Amino acid sequence: MEFAVKRFEELTLEELYEILRLRVDVFVVEQDCPYPEIDGIDYDSIHVFSMENGRVTAYLRYFESDGCMRIGRVIAAERGKGHGKELMTKGIDLIRTTTNADRIVLGAQVVAMGFYESLGFKACSEPYDEDGIMHIAMSLQLNKEK
Repeated sequence: MEFAVKRFEELTLEELYEILRLRVDVFVVEQDCPYPEIDGIDYDSIHVFSMENGRVTAYLRYFESDGCMRIGRVIAAERGKGHGKELMTKGIDLIRTTTNADRIVLGAQVVAMGFYESLGFKACSEPYDEDGIMHIAMSLQLNKEK
């Protein structure tokens, strides 16, 4: 799978449209969770995604917040095919090699906790309700090579 890595201002209109379409289709419509998907964080994020036949097939964004790197909006259009793991591996590697971050944090849906644990993330909070879906804060300590 080939991934594009772009800042907000580098995204084409078509890429941005397809990214937002996938995020809304899954996080708002499929999960029946009305919330402000377009949250302003995209402007300051790095967007990592793959496309096939003009559609986004996998996506995440990462950004700095509170002194660490945060990954969010992790999604694969087709589940169970390894695209999410490949995407997350790419995102983690990018953060490790292009930033000074020593850890990555994310808010995982509790049902996806095992997926993130398989990538080395560890729970660092009790489960909490976010927009009607149970989440848990998770963290990954990076081993920075000098």
